[in-house]
Amino acid sequence: MRLSTNFRSVFFDLDGTLADTAPDLAAAANQMRIDRHLHPIDPQILRPLASAGARGLIEASLGIKPDDDSFADLRDEFLNNYQAAIHVHTRLFDDIENLLNLLDQANIPWGIVTNKQERFTNPLMQSMGLDQRTRAIVSGDTTPFAKPHPAPILLAAKILEIDPKHSLYVGDDLRDIVAGKAAGMQTVAAAYGYCGNHEPPDSWGADHLAYHPTDLIDIIFPKNRLE
Repeated sequence: MRLSTNFRSVFFDLDGTLADTAPDLAAAANQMRIDRHLHPIDPQILRPLASAGARGLIEASLGIKPDDDSFADLRDEFLNNYQAAIHVHTRLFDDIENLLNLLDQANIPWGIVTNKQERFTNPLMQSMGLDQRTRAIVSGDTTPFAKPHPAPILLAAKILEIDPKHSLYVGDDLRDIVAGKAAGMQTVAAAYGYCGNHEPPDSWGADHLAYHPTDLIDIIFPKNRLE
């Protein structure tokens, strides 16, 4: 059986799209509460805020906003907690491994474009064994800009030497769709992810909507093109 697709490459956001990192991010926030003799918050309550990173999780767990004088120190504490336990409960979403295997089988290169800083992205990719499989890893501080700016996505396409218009970008946040479209790629809103916006994923203007990772397989490898 030969797999056919209209895309020459596929790029993924990391947190909430490729991998479920929320449990370890929530644990980093809860560790801050534990260190202050506060009860941990149910990780499911913190889960939707994972896409907002330190800003959202610190506000939810300690009530401190980015404009507070203490925020910078708290952010460093949160990030150090996360770095110390970055791959405890994190795993690929269900059926993502199957999708990556299909991409590899079809000789379709894939990459990761995330707003996560390199100090977190690279160790996590190594720990999960993805660094040897993916053809491009672009983090939030790899270029001078982070998403929703298209620069990180354009760099990933350049690394693969593929025209962005022949590529697909998948993300679970509005800024992913904005960045992907600005880069000239088709986009998929990963509605199974954290989707930390007030606007629902079906209002983001993505070319496709995936309610489960299996939907990505149908989008990238349409059944009527399976030969």
